[in-house]
Amino acid sequence: MGPALLWLLGAGILASVHCQPFSAQRDKSLVASQPPSQKLSEPPPTYHKVTPTITSFALRLYKQLAVDTTGNILFSPVSLSSTLALLSLGAQADTSTQILEGLGFNLTEIPEADIHRGFQSLLRTLDLPSPKLELKVGNSLFLDKQLKPQQHFLDNIKELYGALAFSVNFTDSATTGRQISDYVRKQTYGHIVDGLQEFSQDTLMVLLNYIFFKAKWKHPFDRYQTRKQESFFVDQRTSLRVPMMQQRELHRFLYDQEAACTVLQIEYSGNALLLLVLPDPGKMRQVEATLQPETLRKWSQLFLPSLLDLHLPRFSISGTYDLEGILPQIGLTNIFDVEADLSGITGQLNKTISRVSHKVVVDMNEKGTEAGAASSLLSQPPALNATWAPHAHFNRPFLLLLWEVTTQSLLFLGKVINPAAG
Repeated sequence: MGPALLWLLGAGILASVHCQPFSAQRDKSLVASQPPSQKLSEPPPTYHKVTPTITSFALRLYKQLAVDTTGNILFSPVSLSSTLALLSLGAQADTSTQILEGLGFNLTEIPEADIHRGFQSLLRTLDLPSPKLELKVGNSLFLDKQLKPQQHFLDNIKELYGALAFSVNFTDSATTGRQISDYVRKQTYGHIVDGLQEFSQDTLMVLLNYIFFKAKWKHPFDRYQTRKQESFFVDQRTSLRVPMMQQRELHRFLYDQEAACTVLQIEYSGNALLLLVLPDPGKMRQVEATLQPETLRKWSQLFLPSLLDLHLPRFSISGTYDLEGILPQIGLTNIFDVEADLSGITGQLNKTISRVSHKVVVDMNEKGTEAGAASSLLSQPPALNATWAPHAHFNRPFLLLLWEVTTQSLLFLGKVINPAAG
């Protein structure tokens, strides 16, 4: 098995940001029962204990963002939930419970240690090398040099979440901000740039996560079939001209009359698939209201393969969030307050997380979905007979849900309101 998905290692990377990692030794607490990574045998996967909760959390967060946001929405449920679960390792008693229950876990049904091992299993499984899919999720904790972190906390976040903590000087906030941005840019192969706002001089801790994903379509679009200027109707009064990809191909899809939407499943050549949800004109709010885990399960059982005449905009969208203003609205109310007990991180009370930043960038083009370097040329599928096929024209706002198939984990969730917004 390769190195853990989130281990942020490499002398070149560390030298470039001028941050020194804290030393890490194996802890005797949560990680004591974990098998050494050198062993050939692995415990049975425990990610199934956390992935349904991640999906439910994602839908709750999406609905809150939909209330607060008029433009595009895009975030990574796997990345965010793993970061918050990591944070709970540094919290004491009530605060830790509040974080995990805020994520949606029922601690009377699943012990806290099983949650963390579930995330460990998920992240390690996502990190398994694949020739057809690149995936990298990262967590880092940046602590001001005046803080003295607890060794058992550093050991646990490294072993369970592949995360390292770095000592930085937040007094020189501009320099530290550039260092952290450079770090993220390198980890995402230059695709996430300037994802963070400036830090203030009184910042003491920053918990940061990022995600990188690249995959090719199982049935790529022919770029010569893409129409350069086609109308996309942002709303009833606003339209814009966007490149519209086209293909006639076998896809699994359905029409949900109750939710008033068309749902399309597009496969990647790797172990991932994209769910696109196209509400009927004027029905976006109705679709969002019906978006529940049960709805997703129902759709997965009703898909039928059929030849489809598909029109899909080529786009690049991003989402950037400082979550300290959003998470309290969905149940994580106290983790940014002075009452939050995060003394498991530093051993000191009244040291609070001041910012949780998250940025995702997704490019969707004829070859596939990318967040970083370009992929190699692909051969085109043989032409299909020019028979009539149902029509799916994504020329108005739609939802996207990008899944990793093995773990059934939701990597991205978003809404495309304006494909040209970037």
